[in-house]
Amino acid sequence: MNKKQRAAKMIELLRTEYPDVKCALTYRKPHELLIATRLSAQCTDKRVNMVTPALFERFPDVDSFASAEVSEIEEYIKSCGLYHTKAADISLMCKDLRDRFGGTVPDTIEELTTLPGVGRKTANLIVGDLYGKPALVCDTHVIRLTNLIGLTDTKDAGKVEKELAAVVPPEEGLLMCHRLVWHGRLVCIARRPQCENCCLREICKNVTKK
Repeated sequence: MNKKQRAAKMIELLRTEYPDVKCALTYRKPHELLIATRLSAQCTDKRVNMVTPALFERFPDVDSFASAEVSEIEEYIKSCGLYHTKAADISLMCKDLRDRFGGTVPDTIEELTTLPGVGRKTANLIVGDLYGKPALVCDTHVIRLTNLIGLTDTKDAGKVEKELAAVVPPEEGLLMCHRLVWHGRLVCIARRPQCENCCLREICKNVTKK
């Protein structure tokens, strides 16, 4: 089985196991997903979803974030960790959205990655979830699982994205990544993988056999 065949089988198995998936971050407006994704760095989505309702109620739009004191943003996001850096990025990001993009979240990876605190992982999520464009969101779960399965052989997110792009059909990438995230949280848990219950057992190169 070559990598394209392995990728196709993985996509099929994940689709059967997780037929209805979506981004785990809760949001109502485009800029809210951008901010929530920034907050999720080195923080669980569950924690972010606990923090954002009050944050988004206090700052309901891009302009209110852009004009806010960074110290006030910090007060709302302390429990997400790295809150000094994240608050500064959110403030600058929203200033850029207001001043350079008319308050609208850009729809290209090239433009998104010019925003403070936005890397390719975040940009891919935005163009995929908000704008329905082909996307590969290479977070820690996607990197770890595709390495285990044998589709990728690097921990570098940029390289993983390129390796997956070579074997995954563009229209399958976003939902495949969402499914890998759910699978990594529920079954292929880093410290205690449940290989006996894994839907990818038949194609995984690192399955623990009992």
